[in-house]
Amino acid sequence: MEIQVGIVGAGPAGLMLSHLLHQRGVESVVIDTRTREEIEGTIRAGVLEQSSVDLMTETGVGDRVRRLGMVHEGIELRFGGRGHRIDFADLTGGRGVTVYPQHEVLKDLIAKRLADGGDIRFGVSDVQVEGITGDAPTIRFTQDGVEQELTCGLVAGCDGSRTMTRFLIPAPKPRQDHFRQYPFAWFGILAEAPPSSDELIYAHHRNGFALISTRSATVQRHYLQVDPNDTVEDWSDDRIWQELHTRVEGAQIKEGPIFSKSVLHFRSFVCEPMQYGRLFLSGDAAHTVPPTGAKGMNLAIADVHVLSRAMARFFAESDRTALDAYTATALPRVWRAQHFSWWMTSMLHRMPEASGFDHNRQLAELDTVTRSRAGRTLLAENYVGTPFD
Repeated sequence: MEIQVGIVGAGPAGLMLSHLLHQRGVESVVIDTRTREEIEGTIRAGVLEQSSVDLMTETGVGDRVRRLGMVHEGIELRFGGRGHRIDFADLTGGRGVTVYPQHEVLKDLIAKRLADGGDIRFGVSDVQVEGITGDAPTIRFTQDGVEQELTCGLVAGCDGSRTMTRFLIPAPKPRQDHFRQYPFAWFGILAEAPPSSDELIYAHHRNGFALISTRSATVQRHYLQVDPNDTVEDWSDDRIWQELHTRVEGAQIKEGPIFSKSVLHFRSFVCEPMQYGRLFLSGDAAHTVPPTGAKGMNLAIADVHVLSRAMARFFAESDRTALDAYTATALPRVWRAQHFSWWMTSMLHRMPEASGFDHNRQLAELDTVTRSRAGRTLLAENYVGTPFD
């Protein structure tokens, strides 16, 4: 089968790329080793920047996010027993973020692609990508026991942090992998309880960081900084609630039955370049960020916003200019997001070797940010995200 674009991975990057290409008259096939049920059923938190919501709305996949998503016009930084609100709307000219889980975004994109006649192959195996330096790369895979082959004009590697497509780019030249592992993890819970706050609370404490988040009117998502070697069994429900109350001192946390516990490890990663021959990486296949800055899904959408236009120009005009500039166009936003995520992480988390000096320096940094309109604006502009164009 011949296709203009073969897309490996049906996550946010792959599905949004397929959707945007279709809007521009470019057809694609998306493959994924997971079933549709696995993709839609894997619960993932999600905070969408203003530009991500705007793009979804403009391209016809924004109905549910507008109806069900929770618009937040600020966050609270809590330290020293006091809360300090960062007013996004005031500081960014009315921009905000929308709390809307990633798996709901995937449901929206899958439904739209299938309604538009899109070709998504779920549950495939034995995926191989070959010939990316030639004019007609191929993607081979097995579906329902039958070997399949796609001959592609271009290939998009959107297969997430456990990517195989990234490693098709030779290392150490031209591929360079920039990697940082953080010495802590987040312990996440889902609890049946009403919201504790109208907006997210980012709490700094001597015991470590805590995040009070939300999923819906009846389900809440909270996180605690823990040792990376901790397991779910190490944390009883009583211990979790006690530690949340301690770390978010002065705020009221509403408790309820906990029905999900998980440990999320932290790392930052960037692959340079994000392209090689006719292969183009997007989303977590090219970069990952700590969740503190809420940038992961938004970076994936920003990547494919750039890539879809470049691919459409290539097929419409046989012009590779935008394709060749893809890495140079996308990477500055990636590195800005890396810096913001690192900054939020380092400002709010307790490092294992931290001394009293480090603790007080963090408090001074938080005070500087919240006391100054310029500091609050810097945080707010980065959190809500800059426009795609």
